[in-house]
Amino acid sequence: MVVEAAIATVSAARAHSLTLLAFGVDSIIELGSAFVLLWRLNLELRLGQEFSERTEILASKIAGALLYALAIYVVVSAIWSLLQRSGQEFSLSGLLVALVALPTMYWLSRRKLRVAEKLSSPALRADAIEAIACGWLSLVVVIGLLAQLLLRAWWLDAVTSVVIVYFLVREGREAWTGDECCK
Repeated sequence: MVVEAAIATVSAARAHSLTLLAFGVDSIIELGSAFVLLWRLNLELRLGQEFSERTEILASKIAGALLYALAIYVVVSAIWSLLQRSGQEFSLSGLLVALVALPTMYWLSRRKLRVAEKLSSPALRADAIEAIACGWLSLVVVIGLLAQLLLRAWWLDAVTSVVIVYFLVREGREAWTGDECCK
């Protein structure tokens, strides 16, 4: 996740790509969520389940708020980009990191879901759901970058970044409300 986030955000800066930036920042938020999961499981082992569940709720709310903030930033930036009639440059490094993320996130999410089921862990299930969302984000990035390469349309980055907003808002809502834990 660290490599994915670093390559995506650096590629975004070089190519002026909102889509890659949203993908990279989402990866950073997902990485933070993984650290919270480890922290929560450690707290549960040391202090008991009740304390760790309160910590998980707070961390989920923070992650949800960050995802909502990212979604707002992407929408405002996409509108600004469309009004200014400015778009991204193609990013080979961004395409490669998204292509690698597709199968990696699929494999990782399946493994996390199996372990979450065995442990009856809502926290790990939530983390697996974030990996699934990252996989969908990867697909949107791949489609957007390939379309940019083939069509060279200045407006494509703004459009694909708005598609990513759907996933950011959905993931943010799930983190904020804890819905993914209850299904």
